[in-house]
Amino acid sequence: MSNHLIAARSFMASHARVLDRRRFELLFDGADAEPVLAALRAYRNRDGGYGHGLEPDLRAPESQPAAALHAFEVFADVAPVTAPEAAELCDWLDAVALPDGGLPLALPLEDTSGCAPFWAQADPRAFSLQITAIVAAHANRVAVHDPAVAGHPWLARATSCCLAAIDALEAAPEAYVLAFALQLLDAVHDREDRAPRLLTRLGEYVPRDGRLRVTGGLADEALRPLDLAPEPGRPARTVLDDAAVAADLERLAAEQEEDGGWSVDFQTYSPAAALDWRGYATVRALSVLRQNATRDTPAQP
Repeated sequence: MSNHLIAARSFMASHARVLDRRRFELLFDGADAEPVLAALRAYRNRDGGYGHGLEPDLRAPESQPAAALHAFEVFADVAPVTAPEAAELCDWLDAVALPDGGLPLALPLEDTSGCAPFWAQADPRAFSLQITAIVAAHANRVAVHDPAVAGHPWLARATSCCLAAIDALEAAPEAYVLAFALQLLDAVHDREDRAPRLLTRLGEYVPRDGRLRVTGGLADEALRPLDLAPEPGRPARTVLDDAAVAADLERLAAEQEEDGGWSVDFQTYSPAAALDWRGYATVRALSVLRQNATRDTPAQP
């Protein structure tokens, strides 16, 4: 792990955006939380939501659900420190959500420059299990240490909405929907009565090697075991084969490039996004590798 970090530290200084450099410093160098939160505020809008490319392939300034999931990732990073912006983000989500608390894939964009087509062409009136599940998953992880998020009415509505939608699935969903639904069920496993049953059922859709082909993606684009259940000791790991996880950890470690960073295997839609994703992917890869190298007991929800 130390060799990975040495090379990655140089990569982050040379390539990554300020937010991911601050996250790297927090997670691997023991830096304070406040600089991370300050970097996140650069993406924040007056309405309490986030935009401005926080989701790298969604460069528009307007607040978006996809940016909310990345903001919640940061609020989880800084635990046990809390920030009032987390509950204020829930306020914004409550204001833009559909009546049942669900979210559309994306809200309207005035300027689609640098935005992936699936964001630009999304129906703002249609419920998306994909985006609602992953935003709610990260919000539920923040809720573990932030009472204001835990008690927010939007989170309860969104979680209930997703559980109902997952329960209604009659066939294997698309790869990202399946992966994000698994992550939500993992996050609420011990707090929602339906979650263990639904997790077992969704696990039947996961192939033995844990690899999910992304329909409509690049030729070799797929989600892998560590995309479904990155953290050891969590309930979601029960749907994966141990050998598949071990092989995926070897794969992830080997994908560090000569410049010290990691890349993504999906299409990006602007030069800025390509670099932003690399910094993000590098922080994520190192976090996953460290978690799996150092944790051998079940994590508490």
